[in-house]
Amino acid sequence: MSHPIPLRPIHVVQGPELHSPFGGSAVRVRGVVTGHSRKGYFIQDPKGSPDPFSSDAIFVYSPRRKAKVGLHLEMVGQVIDFVRSEGGRPTTQLKVLEVRIVDDKVPPIQPFWMTAENLPNDPADLARVLNGLEGMLVGIPAGSTFAAPSNPFGDYVCVPPGLEAIRSVHGGVIVDPSNPSRWLPSFRMTDYDIAPQLNVGATLLEPVIGPLNYRASAFQIVTNDGIRVENAAVDHDRTSFSAAAEFTTILTLNGFNLDVQVEDPDLVVDPERDVDDDKLYGRFEMLARAIVHQAGSPDIVALQEIQDNDGAERTDVVDASTTYEQLIRDIQWLGGPDYAWADIPPANNADGGQPGGNIRNAFLYLPSRVELLDSSLQRIGVEEPAFEGSRKPLLARFRVRSSGEHLVVVNVHLASKRNQASIFAPDQPGFDPKEGVRVHQAELIREALAPAREDGTDYYITGDFNDFEFSPTLRALCGEESVNMVETLPPTERFDYNHRGQLQVLMHGVVSRSAHEAGAVKYEILHGNELTGVKPGSLSGKATDHAYVLAQLLVGLH
Repeated sequence: MSHPIPLRPIHVVQGPELHSPFGGSAVRVRGVVTGHSRKGYFIQDPKGSPDPFSSDAIFVYSPRRKAKVGLHLEMVGQVIDFVRSEGGRPTTQLKVLEVRIVDDKVPPIQPFWMTAENLPNDPADLARVLNGLEGMLVGIPAGSTFAAPSNPFGDYVCVPPGLEAIRSVHGGVIVDPSNPSRWLPSFRMTDYDIAPQLNVGATLLEPVIGPLNYRASAFQIVTNDGIRVENAAVDHDRTSFSAAAEFTTILTLNGFNLDVQVEDPDLVVDPERDVDDDKLYGRFEMLARAIVHQAGSPDIVALQEIQDNDGAERTDVVDASTTYEQLIRDIQWLGGPDYAWADIPPANNADGGQPGGNIRNAFLYLPSRVELLDSSLQRIGVEEPAFEGSRKPLLARFRVRSSGEHLVVVNVHLASKRNQASIFAPDQPGFDPKEGVRVHQAELIREALAPAREDGTDYYITGDFNDFEFSPTLRALCGEESVNMVETLPPTERFDYNHRGQLQVLMHGVVSRSAHEAGAVKYEILHGNELTGVKPGSLSGKATDHAYVLAQLLVGLH
């Protein structure tokens, strides 16, 4: 497999034909070491070439030995195209047979600067530029703003000064409907000890310079040095809604694989990823604080990503009662009310998500405020191919005690975007194989609500849709008869999730058009959680990776 754009080889020293034990012929090359990754280091030809669309550098695969940055080396090795997974973009690497230090001195290599002027907005043009820079020394200028919070892996995303984009008040970049997979300059710090915890809106005080690597389906600078930054404070929003007897308030909250179990390493698929302690990390308490203090103890909480009682352990357990009970205890400990819970467990390992976790959608609700009509609880699409291996929407009909009116709530978690191809993929860049599935799932949900629409019952569809407000998925769900309340918010407020620096909406709140036009619905997103970073290398994390979505409905007004 070859690159979409041929790479310019680094300086090749002429000599007799060489042979490689890896098969094929070997080459002799010269270059200056510019940086390290965990699997090797980068060398770049200091002389360069006039061709701007092929690289002057190459990655040297050497997990055990790293050459010192600044050394001028001559190497004999084989150039290969490494592909991590089928259909992925290849990265060019050098497998070394021989290496020696060259005595002559080399002037410093000047980086290519990742400025707004140097980065095309068009994905195809951008891919062409970045392909030509693979492995080469590049830099992010001082004054750039951090568009994503720090994560456990030492990844950072920056917005260069002057970049044209819709910006949130916090400094983040709102996703562009014409370019929803937009790439922003990013870097990874290999030393977690010097990697800072940062929030969205932090400022880079000195440039970041390093080789441009391709990993995790995107280009990313590798830096081995510390950085100078000015962090930004992030306030966690509290609801602006006033409590009123006649209103019904609903919170949408993603539990982020919430469970009470510290998994047995022998019973999970991947002990490094699947063993956690959500109680020790304080995630139950953080979620409880969101419910009580930020959302004001709403009448109904629509939960997603709730795991069964033994978490990611591969057992026959599907019951999640202890997970709900722990969350309810923490709510009460913080002075909140006594919630009841409701779910319908999935068949074991039938609904996707983390293996063994059996994640599902569920409800917490206040019996003093709303009555759950038990016979109404149902999972939508159980026998439908579109929901095979996917979380089933949970439908519930509540009776509002203050008025006696009924409210149908549908809690969704649609098919994931996880398998969407990168904009840098060699074939079908940006293609999302699950988009058609989500559209069909949306159509089935809309069909399931036909009885409510026909008898004039209010409804609210919420949860994690894994798609944008301008997507075919939400258009199929809303049709002409429903309104997505996200679209009533100012564009700068339309986000609950941060994906590689792109602030976007994945959670939505859909109501009948008549309820919206009657002024019976209020809607807001409680920001803060999706803007706050964690310390790289840290085992603990945030309560969830989403913001909190809140709606207040005057049921039966229309």
